Amino acid sequence: MTQATLSSRRALAFALGAHVIWGSMPVYLLLVHEVPVFEYVAWRTLFTLPLCLAVIVFRGSMGELGAVLRNRRAILTLAASAGLIAVNWCLYVWAIKTDHVYAASLGYYILPLTMMLLGLVFLGERLTRRQWAAVALAGVGVAALAAGAMTTLWVSLTLALSFGTYGLLRKTVAAGPLVGLAVESMVLAPFAIGFLGWSANMGPGLAIGRDALETFGIVMGGPMTAVPLLMFAAAARAMPFTVMGFLQFLSPTVVFLIGLLVFGEDLHPAQLASFVAIWAAAAVFTWDLVRSSHRAAVRPL
Repeated sequence: MTQATLSSRRALAFALGAHVIWGSMPVYLLLVHEVPVFEYVAWRTLFTLPLCLAVIVFRGSMGELGAVLRNRRAILTLAASAGLIAVNWCLYVWAIKTDHVYAASLGYYILPLTMMLLGLVFLGERLTRRQWAAVALAGVGVAALAAGAMTTLWVSLTLALSFGTYGLLRKTVAAGPLVGLAVESMVLAPFAIGFLGWSANMGPGLAIGRDALETFGIVMGGPMTAVPLLMFAAAARAMPFTVMGFLQFLSPTVVFLIGLLVFGEDLHPAQLASFVAIWAAAAVFTWDLVRSSHRAAVRPL
């Protein structure tokens, strides 16, 4: 087995792992349901930063961190990606807390199409005819979902655009996944500290410390943020952005099933039809990837 094959499989495993974690986030967020959105996101940022720095020190990557901090273009790109991920976090947490689980799910169903479009336009990537057919089929499914959710479509579109653009920036920035996330957390940390200081002294007070289980949920925001983002960023640097985009159909399906089975939201016929179309598209896309991979493996040198 070649190193290239190992790298491709590891990248795929990272991408799938990230989506499984993201898909299960609504259940985790039950622990912090009573925590205000901005406070939770602020703590999430602050608990992510020391975790990233500890791993950087453990891996001996301080030199890479210093190089990125001296790279003006990398800093500006990561500042932009930090702003995008902050918007995405706040809106996603708000959607779950206000029982708009399907709106969040729809956002991440729109996201794959957004990422594939970005990959085609900005990265010059190409799709095969079968992959285009899969994209068209998925587009029909997403359109059916969107037609039944016009009042919350702005939530879904903002989630898709913010995370799609975040992924594009992280693919092009001259920083590894761990160091990039650490710098993003550094950019957001002053805002998080300022908001928490205001909440403690002038605002409604802080939720952390008032309940042991809730506090545990707040602290777990660090690893629940860092682990999937690191896996996603590593996979995004190693795989075509269009392929990464199509894999995004996994996490919203998990979110949708959680909304159905855990949160008790109703399933309408249009939603069921759209999910059938989306997963038929995923099957076609995956089949084409497998065929392409097999042809590449047997092609003589």
